[in-house]
This record gives sequence, structure tokens and C-alpha cells, in this order.
Amino acid sequence: MRTRLARRIALAGAAFTLALTTAPPAAARAGTVADHRTGTLADGANWTADIPPHWNGTLLLYSHGYGPLRAQDAPDPATGAALLAEGYALAGSSYDPHGSRWALGSAERDQFATLDAFTAAVGRPRRTVSVGQSMGGLVNARIAGDPHGRIAGALGLCGLVAGGTDLDNYQLAAETALAALLAPADRIPLTGYPSAAAATAAANSLTAAAGTAQRTPQGRARIALAAAYLNLPAWSPGQNPPDTDDPAGQEAQQYQWLAAGQLRFIMTARYDVEQASGGDSGSTEGLNWSALLARSPHFREVLALYRTAGLDLDADLAALSRAPAHRVEPAAARWMRRTSTADGRLDVPLLDLHTTADPLAPAEQETAFAARVRATGNGPLLRQAFVARQGHCAFTTNEILAGLHALVRRIDSGHWPATGAAALAADQPAGTTAFTDRRPGRLVTP
Repeated sequence: MRTRLARRIALAGAAFTLALTTAPPAAARAGTVADHRTGTLADGANWTADIPPHWNGTLLLYSHGYGPLRAQDAPDPATGAALLAEGYALAGSSYDPHGSRWALGSAERDQFATLDAFTAAVGRPRRTVSVGQSMGGLVNARIAGDPHGRIAGALGLCGLVAGGTDLDNYQLAAETALAALLAPADRIPLTGYPSAAAATAAANSLTAAAGTAQRTPQGRARIALAAAYLNLPAWSPGQNPPDTDDPAGQEAQQYQWLAAGQLRFIMTARYDVEQASGGDSGSTEGLNWSALLARSPHFREVLALYRTAGLDLDADLAALSRAPAHRVEPAAARWMRRTSTADGRLDVPLLDLHTTADPLAPAEQETAFAARVRATGNGPLLRQAFVARQGHCAFTTNEILAGLHALVRRIDSGHWPATGAAALAADQPAGTTAFTDRRPGRLVTP
């Protein structure tokens, strides 16, 4: 039987289901659960909790990622079992199940309501640590700014910490580049979908156009341009990372992400974001396409491929400027700013873990978030650590445990321990870890 890690990274397509993992029921954790509780919150959300036989008094409040609105209290079965074995109690909610899967309007409220429900049913934890993954990592970053003393610290896993508005904008820029340069006559809709099926159909059309384009040097250059706007990593599952002076190899691996279902995931998710926010919160209006590209770590890759293809990059950038602009709907933008943005204010220590080649929540999001945290004066409360691996949330249990242990030492001592690659790896000497001191570049976002 393949290991959990091997299952996660063996196939490129697996990267697009990791955010949807569910925690196991208590029955799957034989010997580690003394008490399993469930309940319903005031808005109809469900909550679940597992308490180990020898509870250490710390509750891990887990915020799950984008996907089915089911109550979850751990990132995956193996990690849940390991946390229970270390004495941690686990709890988490579904968020309000009556709305969109982009449940940012209820998630933070329901997580704190779950904490209250746990306290009433089981007892008050000695302390509560927030943990969040993917979309739940954004929830987690917001919870870390709670001023009411309900949380002692927070651990983020592959979080969308740059927030929903930035996510909408750079994804829309990339989709616009693909549609305008690869299939202009098809008029593929990129926003305003009447249904999830319509969003999927549009994504399938755009994916097919990319597949056709991949056959020619001109098409590959334009795919690389769109990938730069998408912050798409140039390292895909099953492959070795391409050399920095191998633009063709970089583009080939970026295309693998698209072929594996990247567009189907993000464009269908856009439908859910629009349903939650009440409209389109993304925009390409007035976008300086040239300046945006110049900020990308993939800028030199794009230049090289355009030269090889004999294409005029300036002409393509001008074509993007002439493409019909997507205009933000003000009410939707306000909703996203209110519910789906982490402004950098922290009241407790936060440690974020991120894989370096994450196609859905690029590691560059951490760079943008760190700048916001520093701007608020809360820089000393934030630490970020990176794992050299392909995939969204493709952590081993050992990596998550190492991150949690570092955070707990910070909570206990009031001072951060070493959080570099060597120190985190040393926390799990017998485990599988791939921590790296490499830090991501700047997030490309309008």
C-alpha cells in the first residue's frame, strides 16, 4: 500500500483534491479517542470534537479548507491520530451548510461557536490553538487577530493568506490571458456563471485551448505568460524541479498543472465565490499588464519563450489591454474585504507552513501576507516555514507536528524558538520532512 505522502504527490491530479480532505470519525482512531462529541450550532452548522484518553488541556480548533461543508477537526486521518496520541483534543465545524462552499461569511463565527459548544459539553480548555488549512488558513489568519483572548496561538497550513480579493484578481488576469490569446473567437466566459456546470464548461473549454496551444512554440510562450500571472509553480508532481535556465522545462511543468485540472478547480470555485459575495469581486480594469509581468519570478522564462517562438511580447500585452475588461461589482468587493481578507493584524503568535510549489495557494501569498503583518507592527508575532514539495497542502504528518511543537514552545516561553529548516527537521528526526530555507518571491497580483 502506498503511503499517504506518496498518494499525495504521485499524480498531478491529486493536487486538486487535497483541500477537500476530511477528518476521520472517532471509529477510525481506535485507541486514541476517549470521547467523541458532535452537535449543531445556531445557524445549522455542525461541529465535531475528539478528546484523547489523557487530554493535555490544549484544544486544537481546526478550520477546514474549501470543499464540502462537513464538520472536520483535523487535516487528515494520520495527522488527527498523531495529534490525539500527543494528548491534544480536536474540534471543528462545518461552517454554515446552507450557503456557498466559499463559507467565509460564517466560518470565523462558527469556529468560535464551536469553541463555546466544546466548553459547554466537555469543559473549558486550558488553552486553545487555532489550526487552519487552505481556505481555512485564511480563516485561521483572521482568528489570529481576535482581540478577545480566546486563542493562544495559530498554525496555518497552505493558507490563502493573501485573501480572496487578491486570489480573484490574479486568477482572473491569468484566465483573461489564456482566453484572449489562445481562443479569442470562442468568447469563453470568465465570470458571472449561472451555475457551477457553466463554470466547469468554461474551464473545460479553456483547458482544451491550452492543450492545443501546447503543441506549438507560440502557444507555449503564451501559456507561460498566463502562468506568470497565475503565480503557477514551475515544478509539478512526479518531476524533478527544472533548472532556472531551462524555460522550456519550466513551462512544460506549468502546463502539467493546467492539464491536471487547475482551471476546472479555480473557475468552478469562482462560481462559489460569486454566490457568496453576491457578484464578481475580481477586476482587470485598468490593469498594467506589462508592469504586472515584470514583477513575476517567471519574467525571464516568458521573455525567453517569446524569443524562441518569434512572437512580439509587447503586441500580446497590448492585445490584453484591448481585451474587454472585467469590472468589479462594488458590493461584492466590500463583502470580500469584510469577510475574506487577512489584514495583518495579529494578537497571538502565528506560524504558517507552506509547500514551495503550491498551485492553488501559491507560496508567494506568504510574502504578501508578511508585508501586511509588518505594516501593522505585528511582525514579531509571525513566523513562516516552507516545505520543498509539489502540491497544495501536501504536508507529511511529521511536518505538521514539527510546526505545532515550535508554535507551542513560542506560546509557553513567550519567545520564538528556531524555525529554520534544520531546527524544524530536528524536531522529527525519525520522520519524513522536507523543510527548506528557500523563501518565495513576490506575489503577482493587480
